Amino acid sequence: MSLSKLFTEKPLDDLLKKSKKGGPLEKLHAAIDANDTAARTTGQITRGLVHVRDALDSKRLMFTVVVALLPALLFSFWNVGNLKMQALGQDADFLMACGYGALSFFPMYIATMVAGGLAEVAFAQVRGHEVNEGFLVTGLLIPMVMPPDAPLWMIFVSALFGIVFGKELFGGTGMNFLNPALTARAFMFFSYPAAISGDSVWYAVDMAKDKLIDGFSGATALAVLSNAERGADPISALNAAGFSFDKLFLGTIPGSFGETSTLMCLVGAAILILTGVGSWRVMVSAVLGVFTVAWLFNLAAGPEIISFAALPPHYHLVLGGFAFGAIFMATDPVSASGTNLGRWIYGFLIGGLTIVIRVANPAYPEGVMLAILFMNMFAPMLDHYVVQGNIKRRLARAR
Repeated sequence: MSLSKLFTEKPLDDLLKKSKKGGPLEKLHAAIDANDTAARTTGQITRGLVHVRDALDSKRLMFTVVVALLPALLFSFWNVGNLKMQALGQDADFLMACGYGALSFFPMYIATMVAGGLAEVAFAQVRGHEVNEGFLVTGLLIPMVMPPDAPLWMIFVSALFGIVFGKELFGGTGMNFLNPALTARAFMFFSYPAAISGDSVWYAVDMAKDKLIDGFSGATALAVLSNAERGADPISALNAAGFSFDKLFLGTIPGSFGETSTLMCLVGAAILILTGVGSWRVMVSAVLGVFTVAWLFNLAAGPEIISFAALPPHYHLVLGGFAFGAIFMATDPVSASGTNLGRWIYGFLIGGLTIVIRVANPAYPEGVMLAILFMNMFAPMLDHYVVQGNIKRRLARAR
């Protein structure tokens, strides 16, 4: 027996055998099976004469999304650490900044994984199902859409709500019609708005005295625009607050972990598109929706109109979480449209609704989160009418 089988496969086989029906660890089968499938490929064998062979299973699909998220995540480590070190008056050493940012992220990630893992295992055990790989991505997305200073107990509660009410109550992975990560963020926003919105989303902590440093709290770029005077030049307002287009595109600004860098989100988009995991139709149509609706608001802009309405369309692409949402959230294969025409309509309406919410609702200057959740609910209807239209055209040709 090889050393790899002796020290890896045999212990896993023994543990899995004990968790089978009638075994001493039967009640822990869902958790043990989840650990086993994460460590190695499934042991199930197709015995029929006719079957589909494909190297891309759900596990590898989820790992591909995780790889696509890494550029934005790794950049956020440096960005969060760098901004916090500057607030503390320390030199922004690269490695120290990355370590500081990682220390801010991983407690949130652990809180999310514990909350979601408990919910996933509990529902899988009750239903007698395996633990699905879907939470691998959801568990990473949830802390990436949260502010770096959010209390861990809020992250835990929000993640638990997002997994249970956004997915498990509807049947689990593959059955949810809402994006679980955005459901968690929506719960966080409406339950604890002061922790996720407003002008004071960042705080610096004096590590020696364990006190908040007075005078350090900054408005996000979206908050600057929503608070600008009517008729004011939005680009001038952004530049005056230190938000140039270059900084917004690169992501060297305060914000949630995953949303600040449009450049890193585009790297992730390239990975998703090249591997065929993410729908480029949804991404492109969302951008078209932003440009179309923002251009219409530009036509209506004037001295009595909110400054946000005059913002050029390309600025909307680098503001807030639009890039992150359009690339990683809107393309969720479960909650998004499944037909090609449906994807074009779905993405376009997400982009358009994002601008409408940003401009028409100054109290909530973001928009992409609610736009995606709103369109999640209409995605099945879009697919239904697209399919029915195809059936009618085929029947007409047959006659």
